[in-house]
Amino acid sequence: MSFFDKLKQGLNKTKTSFDEKINNVFSGFRKVDEELLEELEEALIMSDVGTETTLKIVENLRNRIKKENIKEEQGVKQALKQEIQEILDKEDSALNLDTKPSVILVVGVNGVGKTTSIGKIANNLRKNGKKVVVAAADTFRAAAVEQLEIWANRAGCDIVKKEEGVDPASVVFDAIKITKEKNADILICDTAGRLHNKKYLMDELEKIKKVIDKEMPEASKEILMVLDATTGQNAISQVKAFKETVDITGLILTKLDGTAKGGVVIGIVEENNMPIKFIGVGERIEDMEKFNSQDFVNALID
Repeated sequence: MSFFDKLKQGLNKTKTSFDEKINNVFSGFRKVDEELLEELEEALIMSDVGTETTLKIVENLRNRIKKENIKEEQGVKQALKQEIQEILDKEDSALNLDTKPSVILVVGVNGVGKTTSIGKIANNLRKNGKKVVVAAADTFRAAAVEQLEIWANRAGCDIVKKEEGVDPASVVFDAIKITKEKNADILICDTAGRLHNKKYLMDELEKIKKVIDKEMPEASKEILMVLDATTGQNAISQVKAFKETVDITGLILTKLDGTAKGGVVIGIVEENNMPIKFIGVGERIEDMEKFNSQDFVNALID
């Protein structure tokens, strides 16, 4: 099965919900008028796209309809797809891993699928010929290191770990050394999802970043935040909270196969000016791929 087919299958709940709402708008199609646009606006908001993003899409759609003199239902649908894709393409979703070695720092609150995402991304990169080292720097959550080790083994990657509770930055320091010794292409660092309060968490992330900047000053760096698509609009506020202290370069969206709220992808990109870099649509290790906006939109709307 191609990833597009897996994406279509994985987005089934979202697609059914999205299509149902959009198709309901067109079911009694009479003509392209303001009433149709108002109904589309309501359908998009109900599909978790978000109010701000929906208003922008509908306004652009209104202008496009006038400019291109769109009169038919299919023309409006096509214009809607183009508007959504333009939002998703506004930010570059390509991975910046140009140097050898490069670093991916993975952040996100507990429970979003951070550990499994690291394993799946490591597997994806290794399948593409990259030698990957994983740093188990979430040393504060019980069993986090063991879970990551299981995924690293599945992906066929080296893992650098220490006992629970040690300084996360020291794990990253050791992992950088081993990455260089093994001449690996990419170092992926797990980080704590939550400590006693936000300040402690951000302080730990800052320490890790300093170690990476000092030991690998020339390396390409990605700071990717993992989001659980099933949380819908709450995912947008999570990004805003992390953005205050971490320079996030992109997002990893998990559990899209388990939600009807996949429309939130559009709002997340638009409201945070941030690209989706990876998308997960299943439980298996191969069920995560680099994000492709065209495939996503085509899987969402026929």
